[in-house]
Amino acid sequence: MTTAAKQATARDAGERDILDIAREQVLERGEGLTEPQILAALRLPDERLADLLQVAHEVRMAWCGPEVEVEGIVSLKTGGCPEDCHFCSQSGRFPSPVRSAWLDIPGLVKAAEQTAATGATEFCIVAAVRGPDKRLLTQVKAGIEAIRAAGIEIQIACSLGMLTQEQVDELVAMGVHRYNHNLETAKSHFTNVVTTHTWEERWETLRMVREAGMEVCCGGIIGMGESVEQRAEFAAQLAEVNPDECTMNFLIPQPGTPYENFSIVEGSDALRTVAAFRLALPRAILRFSGGRELTFGDLGTRQGMLGGINAIIVGNYLTNLGRPASSDLDMLEELNMPIKALNDTF
Repeated sequence: MTTAAKQATARDAGERDILDIAREQVLERGEGLTEPQILAALRLPDERLADLLQVAHEVRMAWCGPEVEVEGIVSLKTGGCPEDCHFCSQSGRFPSPVRSAWLDIPGLVKAAEQTAATGATEFCIVAAVRGPDKRLLTQVKAGIEAIRAAGIEIQIACSLGMLTQEQVDELVAMGVHRYNHNLETAKSHFTNVVTTHTWEERWETLRMVREAGMEVCCGGIIGMGESVEQRAEFAAQLAEVNPDECTMNFLIPQPGTPYENFSIVEGSDALRTVAAFRLALPRAILRFSGGRELTFGDLGTRQGMLGGINAIIVGNYLTNLGRPASSDLDMLEELNMPIKALNDTF
C-alpha cells in the first residue's frame, strides 16, 4: 500500500466508526482491514470490546464457517537450539531448565495416535533448530512413514525452522501438507526479539513453502514488548503472507530467558488482538496456540472462540502444559462448534 493510500485509509478509519467499516469491508466483501484500520480496532475501548468480538465472530462464521480445526503438536527434537529467540526456553544460549532431547519413532507414532483419538485432523512435528539437517529430515521421514504404516488417519504438518529449496522439496515428497514458520512479530520489532537470523530469512522460507504447494501456517507471539502500532503492522504483514493458518500465541515468560520478567498480556487486550487479527485475516484458520491458558483462562478462551478463533491446539505444548484435550472438546460441544472432519487427501 502506498503512503497516500495509508493516509486515506487512516482518515477513513478516523472519520467513520471502525466497526461500521469492518461490517461493510470485511463481513460483506471479505476484504481484510488495512494497517490503519487494524490499529483503529486495536484502540477501541473496553466498553466496545463485546461489539468488536461480535463482528469478528460474524466474519469468522461468514468466511470460515462454524467448524473448528483441532491440532496436536509434538516435539521431535527439544532444546539446544542455536538461535537466540528471546522468548524461547529451548534456546541453547539461555540458562533455561530445558535440556536437549530427541523423541524416538515409537514415541512419535504414539503421540500421533493419541492426537487422532481426540478427533484432531492435524498433527504437527516440531523441532528446536535453526533449520533441519540430514539427521532430522531422516527422522521426520521415518516418523511419517511409521505413522502411515500404523494406519493413523491424520494430516501431517511440520515446523522445522528455516528451509532450503531442496529441503522444501523433500518435505513435499514426504507428504507434509502444511508447514509452520512464524514471523513472530512485526518487522520493525524483530531485531528486539531475535538477532541470530533475520525477518527476511523467515519470509523467504514462507515464499518457498507456498510456491511448492504446501499450506502455510504463520503467526507469532503477542506480548513481547511490541507497541499497539506494531501489532497492527504485524497483522498487516501476515495478511501479505496470506497464510492458510495463523497461530495466535501469547507470551509465557519462560524462566532463564530474556523475557522471564515480562508481564502477561491482559485478557481484554488479548481478546481485542484476536478480534483485530480476524478482521485482518477473514479467511484464515485462526488458531489459539501457546499461552492461552495463562492469558485467557477458561472464560476468556470461550470469549475468544466467539470472537474470531476457529482452531485450537489440544493437549500440551512444546515445553508447557496445556489443558486436558477433553476440556477443550467439551467446551466446543457446549458452544455448538463442530470439529472439522478429516478430508480424504492426507
